[in-house]
Amino acid sequence: QVQLVESGGGLVQAGGSLRLSCAASGRAASSYAVGWFRQVPGKEREFVAAITWSAGSTYYLDSVKGRFTISRDTAKKTVYLQMNSLKPEDTGVYSCAPTYSSDYRRPQSYKYWGQGTQVTVSS
Repeated sequence: QVQLVESGGGLVQAGGSLRLSCAASGRAASSYAVGWFRQVPGKEREFVAAITWSAGSTYYLDSVKGRFTISRDTAKKTVYLQMNSLKPEDTGVYSCAPTYSSDYRRPQSYKYWGQGTQVTVSS
């Protein structure tokens, strides 16, 4: 069984911050890495960030570098996405997913997704 539960979304003004959490259990907790993606209606899922469980190596979408930080707590099997200096274009449904692939940026590398959490950034 693969289970992920996201939390932490909400409505924030531009320039504000949010921290998303992704709690993994079952097979999701033994994956190679976890990725965060976001999606807005009518568009494809967009890679935001990924982190490997063992080494903690991190990968980011260029437009969020310096503003977002992905981290993990291996004891709690939870991955966090700290989002600072938020912009209206960061609005979307943010979902996390486990992967056994090193091709972190492709949605096709992920099979199971959490339910997602809405992030809305007002201007």
